[in-house]
Amino acid sequence: MEQTLAIIKPDAVERNLIGQILERIESRGFRIVAMKRALLTLAQAEAFYHVHKERPFFGELTQYMCSGPVVLLTLERENAIAAWRELMGATNPQEAAEGTIRKDFAINLEKNSAHGSDAPDTAAFEIPFFFNKLEIQG
Repeated sequence: MEQTLAIIKPDAVERNLIGQILERIESRGFRIVAMKRALLTLAQAEAFYHVHKERPFFGELTQYMCSGPVVLLTLERENAIAAWRELMGATNPQEAAEGTIRKDFAINLEKNSAHGSDAPDTAAFEIPFFFNKLEIQG
């Protein structure tokens, strides 16, 4: 079984979409093995997104990610990373496939409702960034 980090971003939390997104996650065969709601600090957002530090959108992204509560999840299933990325849809909601989270719920490129690890090494960094081993119950 593979695990991936998923984040329901501030725009989706603010619009009360948590339940709808969780339903899609579970209906696609994911097990939610860890979950919590948090309000990230700017320092946490900057540390989490450190790989984007040199990109022009870094400041806006990190400010946005601490603008309101998020829901942090560790998801588990076979091919979890690819399956979650498929369910989320393309980063740009205008390019996302019909029926994906970003196509259905995103406001724009920045406020695209969900985050997910993009590779096993990314998941290996992202999951323990937010969850310790005692919080993950598989």
